[in-house]
Amino acid sequence: MKKIKVTKMQGLGNDFVILDYEEYKKSGMAMSDLAKKLCDRNFGIGADGMIIPNLTPNENAQIGWYFYNSDGTTAQMCGNGIRCFAKYAKDNKLVSSNKFKVETLAGIIVPEILEDGTVRVNMSKPRGKCKKDKLTIVDRTFEINIISMGNPHCVIFTEGKENLLEMAKIYGPKIERHPLFPEKTNVEFVKIISRNEIDLLVYERGCGITLACGTGACASVVAGILNNLTDNKVKVNLLGGALTIDWQGSSEDLEKDVFMSGPAEYSFFAEYIL
Repeated sequence: MKKIKVTKMQGLGNDFVILDYEEYKKSGMAMSDLAKKLCDRNFGIGADGMIIPNLTPNENAQIGWYFYNSDGTTAQMCGNGIRCFAKYAKDNKLVSSNKFKVETLAGIIVPEILEDGTVRVNMSKPRGKCKKDKLTIVDRTFEINIISMGNPHCVIFTEGKENLLEMAKIYGPKIERHPLFPEKTNVEFVKIISRNEIDLLVYERGCGITLACGTGACASVVAGILNNLTDNKVKVNLLGGALTIDWQGSSEDLEKDVFMSGPAEYSFFAEYIL
C-alpha cells in the first residue's frame, strides 16, 4: 500500500492538488496518470488540476512547476494555480522571498504575496498577435477574439440578456475542440457590466466549466481593452469570486505586462492511499 502526502488548495473555487516531487516519486506513476487519478471527483481527491514543484528550474527562475489538468494534459499556464503555488512555495520554504520567478511552459511568471495575503501576479504580456475572427457553431456565428496568455483563449462578448452558464454548456465544448484550435482552447463568455467591471464564465481547456480561470480573466480584459469596451483596470466577476486585472496596454502597444490580483487558500492536508 502506497501513501503520498498531498495539499488541497483553491483560488476562487478553482481547486488544485499539490504534492512535492519526492511524494510524486513514491507513486511510481507517470505524472499524467497520477493527475487523472488524484483529480477524479468520484474516485480520487477531486480537483481541476495537479501541481508539482520543480526545484531545478532554469537559471532565470527560483523555482518551476509541473502543471497538469484534470484530464492528464499539460497546460502552459494557470492563473489561479500560480497564486496557490506561490503561497505553497513560500509557506513550505521552497523560496525565500515574497516575490520570485517561476519557470512555466508559458515562460517566466512572477508572483508576489502581499501583506494582506492576496497574491499579485505579473502574468507577462499577451503573446503574439491578438486576432479577431468569426466562428460558426451549430446555429450561431460568433465574433471571437483570439488571445494568448501563454495558453490559448477564445473570448466572446455576449448580449446583455444572455445566460453565460447556458452558453458555456452549449457552445464551450464545441469551440474548445474546433479545428481552428489544433491544441484546443479555453473559451470565455463575457458580459460587460461597466468599463471597470465584467462578468465572466469560462469553459476551461481540459477541465470544462470551472469556478474561476485567471488566464481567462486576463485574456478577457485584454480583449475588452482592445475592443474599447473596458478601461485598463477591471474587476472580473467569476462563479467563485472576483479577480482584479490591470493591463496598461492598447492596440498600439501590446508589450505591456498583465497583472492579476486575487486570493489563494488552503483546503486541507492529507495522506492519499494509492
